[in-house]
Amino acid sequence: MNTTLQTIKNISGNTEYVLLPIAIYENLKENIDRVVSQCISKKDYVDFEPSDFIKNKIALARMKAKITQVSLAKHLNVSQAYISKIENDEYKVTKKLFEKVTNVIEKLANF
Repeated sequence: MNTTLQTIKNISGNTEYVLLPIAIYENLKENIDRVVSQCISKKDYVDFEPSDFIKNKIALARMKAKITQVSLAKHLNVSQAYISKIENDEYKVTKKLFEKVTNVIEKLANF
C-alpha cells in the first residue's frame, strides 16, 4: 500500500491539507469513533465543523454535499481548475455564477 501522503499548500507555500489514502483514513476514523464512543462526556469531543475553516461559500456547499470538484466541473461544463480557482477566490464570483453553481450542487446533492 502506498503510504506517501500528499499535501496541498497555500499561496504562501504553507501546508494546509493532507490527502490520506482511503485505508489510512478509514483506520483513523475507526479509532476516533471508538475513542468517542468510550468518552464518558460527549463534551470531551467537538465535531469538526467545516464552516469554521472554509470561508468560500461555494467550496463549503460542495463539500457538505459530498461532491468533488471534478463532478461539479463536469456538470457546469468547465474545468476542475476553474472550480479550484473559484474556491480559492482567484476569480470574482458574480451573483449569477453563484446561483448557477449552487443550483448544480443542490441538484447533485439530491440526486
